[in-house]
Amino acid sequence: MASNFIYSNRDHKFIIKEWLDGEKVLGLSRFKEYLGLEDVDQVLDQALKMAKEEVAPTNDDGDKIGAVYDAGKVTVPPSFHKAFHFVQDNGWGSSNKDVDGDGILPNLLSGAVHEYLIAANPAFTPYVGLGGGIASVIKAFGAKKHVDRFTPNMFSGVWGGTMCLTEPGGGSDVGDMLSKAFPSDDPEIYTIKGTKCFITAGDHDLTENIIHLVLARVEGAAAGTKGLSLFIVPKYWVKEDGSLGDRNDVTTVGIEHKMGLKGSATAVLSFGDEGKCRGYLLGKAPDENGIGQGMAQMFKMINGARVDTGHSALAVATIAYNNSVQYAKERVQGRKITNPKGSRVRIIEHEDVRRMLLGQKATLEAMRAMIFKAYFYLDLQTFGEDPEVVRHAQRRIEVITPLIKAYCSDQAWIQIAEAVQVYGGYGFTEEYPVARQARDSKIYSIWEGTNFIQSMDLVGRKWRLENGEVFKEWLLELAGLLEKAKDHPEFAREFALLGKALEAYQELVAVVMQYFTQNVRLVPFYSTRILRMTAELYSGYLLLDQALVAEEKLGSLPEGHFERAFYEGKIQGARFYIKNMLPDVMALLQIIKEADTSAMDVPEEAF
Repeated sequence: MASNFIYSNRDHKFIIKEWLDGEKVLGLSRFKEYLGLEDVDQVLDQALKMAKEEVAPTNDDGDKIGAVYDAGKVTVPPSFHKAFHFVQDNGWGSSNKDVDGDGILPNLLSGAVHEYLIAANPAFTPYVGLGGGIASVIKAFGAKKHVDRFTPNMFSGVWGGTMCLTEPGGGSDVGDMLSKAFPSDDPEIYTIKGTKCFITAGDHDLTENIIHLVLARVEGAAAGTKGLSLFIVPKYWVKEDGSLGDRNDVTTVGIEHKMGLKGSATAVLSFGDEGKCRGYLLGKAPDENGIGQGMAQMFKMINGARVDTGHSALAVATIAYNNSVQYAKERVQGRKITNPKGSRVRIIEHEDVRRMLLGQKATLEAMRAMIFKAYFYLDLQTFGEDPEVVRHAQRRIEVITPLIKAYCSDQAWIQIAEAVQVYGGYGFTEEYPVARQARDSKIYSIWEGTNFIQSMDLVGRKWRLENGEVFKEWLLELAGLLEKAKDHPEFAREFALLGKALEAYQELVAVVMQYFTQNVRLVPFYSTRILRMTAELYSGYLLLDQALVAEEKLGSLPEGHFERAFYEGKIQGARFYIKNMLPDVMALLQIIKEADTSAMDVPEEAF
C-alpha cells in the first residue's frame, strides 16, 4: 500500500459554488455559452474519477521505476504513456492553457483538475502542464508564424515543452547565466550555446518533440538580467509545413537522482555541442542599449508557475492528511486519558492526534482558499470585460502570489511531518504512503525561486508597489471583513484575535520600513518570517470568511443531515487556526522588534 489515492472534491465545490462568486467567472462571455454553476459538480466529479482511475495507478511506477536515462535518452514508465494520452485526449491537460481554445475550463475549474492530477501522481503532472504553459508564452510574445507552427501541437499534447532557465553557475542569480545566442545569416534564427540544469521534463519519450524556451544573452547585449532574451529551441527542428526535421543539437547529458518525484525527469541539457543548435528569438532583439525582453516574457509563465507550485504542495500534503485520517480511524492503540482502565481505542480518540489532524485540516483549507482566490482573480484578469475589475484582480494577484508559493510549500513539509507522526513508526516506512509524500514535497519550497526570494519579493517589492497603495488596498480588504463581522455572535472571539493580528502586522510594516534605512541586513534576516506572518494573517481572514458561510449553511440544515459534518468541520477548523496559528503573528512581531544581529555578528569559524 505504498500508494493510496484518497481525495475529495467537496471543498472545491464549497469554494466555487458557496464561498467565491463562481457565477461571476462562469458568467463571463468567454464561458457563459457552455458552462454554468450547475455544471461544476459534474466537471469536478469526472475530473476526480479520471485522476483516480487513470493517473493514480501510475504513482508507484513513477517512484519505483522512475525516469531512466540511457545513452542520451530518457524514458518514463510505460504506464505514464497511457495516462498522458488519456488526459490530453480528453481535454484535461495542456489545452486548458490556451486562452482562445474551444471549451476550455476557467482557472477555478482547471485548477481543481490540476490538484487532483498532482495528488494522483505529482511526478507525472509536469509532463502534462509544461507544454501548455510554454505554448501560452509563445502565443503571447511570438510572431504569428511561430505561434502557428509550434503552439497547436503543444496545446494538444502532441509536443511537450520546458523552460530552460537555471545553469550550473546561475540559479537564483539569473543575471550571471552564461548561455549565449549568436546571430546567423537568417535574422530570425540564432545559434544557441550553453548548458542548462534542473530542467523539469527536459527529456522524455511521451511526445514526439519537446519545445524548449531557452533564456540566453545575445552576443553584445547588456550584462545582468536586463540583457537576456528568450529563444524557441525545439528538440527536433520544425519545418515550415510543421513536419519534423533533424535533431537540433540539443543533448541530454543526464538526469538528477532525487529524493522524490523520481518519475519526473530533471535533466541537464547541453545546447550547441556541435555548434549547430538553432533557436528562434521570441519577440524583439535587444534594443540599442542591449536590453532584451526575456525576463519580462519569462515572468508571464513564472508567476503562474509559482501559484502552481504552491498548489502542488497542497495536493501532496492533502494526500498525506487524508491517509493519516484513515489510519487514525482504524489504528487501535492506548486508552482514553479519562478512562485509563477501559478498552483500547482508535488513535483518533486521543487528544494529541486530534490536534495534529485538525491542524493539518485547517492549514490545508487555508492554503486551498488562498490558491483558489488567486484562480478567481486570474480568471477576472484574463477574461474580465470591465477594466476596473481586471485592474483590481491584477493588484490582488501581485500581493498573494509570493504567499501562495512560499507559505504553501513550507507548510506542506510541516503538515506532512504531522501526518507521519500520526502514523508513528509506520509513517517512517515506505510501505505506507506518507513517507513518499514527504520525499515528494520538499522540492516545492525550492522550485520557481526559493522561498527566501518570494519573501524578498513581498517585502522589497510588493509592499512598495505604487508607493504602497497596492498593499494598502489589500490590508483594507482584510479590515473590511473585520469591521463588518466583528460583533458576530458566533465568532466574536475569533474576530477579536484577527483584529489583534492585523494591528500587530501594521506595526510590523512600520518597524521593518525603519530597518531599510537603519540596518538593511535585518530585512533579509527576517523576510521569510515576515512572509509567514503575512500568510497567517491572510489565512485567518480567509478561514473566518468561509466560517461565516458555513455557519449560515449549517443553520439551514436539520439535525442528522449528512452535510452537517462538513460545515461543522469548516467552523472548527477556522476556530483552531485562529486560536492556535494566528497568535504567531503577534509573537513574531516581538521577535522582529528585537532587531537581533547575532547571525550577522557570529564569526564564520563558529559554525
